[in-house]
Amino acid sequence: MIVILEIIATFAAGIFAGAAAYVNLVEQPARISCGVELAVTEWRPSYRRGTAMQASLALVGSVSALIACWFGGGPVWLVGGLLLALIILFTIVAIMPTNKQLQGQALDLKSEAAGRLLGLWGRLHAVRSISGGIAFLLFLVGIARLR
Repeated sequence: MIVILEIIATFAAGIFAGAAAYVNLVEQPARISCGVELAVTEWRPSYRRGTAMQASLALVGSVSALIACWFGGGPVWLVGGLLLALIILFTIVAIMPTNKQLQGQALDLKSEAAGRLLGLWGRLHAVRSISGGIAFLLFLVGIARLR
């Protein structure tokens, strides 16, 4: 049972980290290169769609890892599980205010403020990408210990 939980946690963290890195390394630079108005216009539906996937992966990964730790998986699973859980908290506390401003109908899509908000969102999202990558690497170490 514990091995299955560790595999689920590793899989979820890997998909999360890969998707988050893709957003920072490919999608965000591409949307910004199209100009602020188009970038924010594209960001809005992209973020809505990505939220469901990313939040689900972080939740499944963290819960699986923490349960694996509870049943004797060791500290790697605790640290990685907490890191994924903190990504959810970080999103709610630190990123949500920026999201709400970017989604707001009052935002002038051609303004410098819109460009600054989009840049800030990218930097905040990078925290998620790095944290997810660290959790994934921790889980890979945990899986490697099984051999």
